[in-house]
Amino acid sequence: MDVRTVLAAQNYTASKPATGPAENGQGGNALFGLAKDFAATLQESEQVSMQAMISKADPHTLVQALAQTELAVETAVTVRNKVVEAYQEILRMPV
Repeated sequence: MDVRTVLAAQNYTASKPATGPAENGQGGNALFGLAKDFAATLQESEQVSMQAMISKADPHTLVQALAQTELAVETAVTVRNKVVEAYQEILRMPV
């Protein structure tokens, strides 16, 4: 048996758990948590905006909430663009 083959097999076995799905199911829960946080940020900003319209919130709080919402939306758009780009790259791969 060649030593390089044994080393390759050992390295593959060691790296296999890092490339597979999480055994405790945290992969899907993490994505669900991010979507939940995104929705919560949007709802909070909407509530602050409504309170500002009836003069119950100060302008500083309104600007801060709008900045958080803008950052969340920009992040979501960036992630979406990366996913679409990766999908298009996969489609370009030869079969």
